[in-house]
Amino acid sequence: MGFFADFKASLMKGDVVSLATAVVIGGAFGKIVGSAVDDVIMPVVGLITGGIDFTQKFIALDGNSYADLAAAKTAGAAVMTYGNLVQAIINFVIIAFFIFVILRAAEKAKKKEEVAAAAPAGPTQEELLTQIRDLLKK
Repeated sequence: MGFFADFKASLMKGDVVSLATAVVIGGAFGKIVGSAVDDVIMPVVGLITGGIDFTQKFIALDGNSYADLAAAKTAGAAVMTYGNLVQAIINFVIIAFFIFVILRAAEKAKKKEEVAAAAPAGPTQEELLTQIRDLLKK
């Protein structure tokens, strides 16, 4: 086989196609989760914390005091924006919780499908033959 035939065979394996599908769906799901966090959950967190914008929290490393992050950056001060880390941690916890809830619901749905799929078994072939034999005897 040539190089391209080997490459095509490698791509067409079930694992690679499944992985590619998972990556595409994961990207779309990531956008949905990101939107839910940014547009629904973070405003509620902002309301609970009194409107604190964590991305504006910083420490100026030159020892001076600045009114806000933009003023510190304009002055050319080295700043440690610890608020971005706090914001990233909050986003991670919210996203992890959101995914946990969705996966838990999916697992419950899967278990219900498995229970529903286990239909009661009918009589075996031998039981049916026994019933037919008994009816023929009568």
